[in-house]
Amino acid sequence: MATMMAKTGWGRARKSDWMNMRKDIGKAHPQCGSRFGGAAGAAALVSLLLLGGCAVLPKTPDSIYDLTAPQDVSVRAGTSAQILVPVPAALASLDTTRIAARPTPAELAYLPGAAWPDTLPRLLQARLMETLQNTGRVKAVGLPGQGLLIDYQIVLDVRAFELRNGVAVADFNVKLLNDRNGRVVASRVVHAESPVASNDNAAIVAGLNQAMDQAFAEIASWTLTSV
Repeated sequence: MATMMAKTGWGRARKSDWMNMRKDIGKAHPQCGSRFGGAAGAAALVSLLLLGGCAVLPKTPDSIYDLTAPQDVSVRAGTSAQILVPVPAALASLDTTRIAARPTPAELAYLPGAAWPDTLPRLLQARLMETLQNTGRVKAVGLPGQGLLIDYQIVLDVRAFELRNGVAVADFNVKLLNDRNGRVVASRVVHAESPVASNDNAAIVAGLNQAMDQAFAEIASWTLTSV
């Protein structure tokens, strides 16, 4: 499947690709490929394969790409508060290990043969925590279940984290929540973009990492001046 997606771009298959896939599967698994004819049959065959009827698809992507938190985060303010970073909220299309790209404004697809090491919200959660820790200006930052006595939560909504028109886009809504009374102290939208050097997966991920770094550095500075 990854090979076919790479041929067609953004996961859209031509009729010839479906037919070639049917032939390839038929050679490897005659009991599966012989039951389906034509492009429509090939599409039905792919559905059957995904449901586990004939397991020939790769179980792992070609490459797993990680994100790194910014190391040198310069902020003026500091705090003695203890801050919790819960798992960010995201639509199901982003709550996945797949790396998103938007070929058109109305279409969302994924990079072929590439994945995050965890679902995107959990990956962003870990990197936001690390960003705050890297400021050296917070008494304690933690994740749910670590037993901290929490003063504030950083509630993040992932609005976009994708390749769009050759640009890596990171778009978040962030709320600073007083954990003692449940009131929102402040909220804002943080948007960052970074150009992508080329269309290969590594360059796209590098652009997304840069956009995330810009956004998270801004969130860290805003948080520490708001608590």
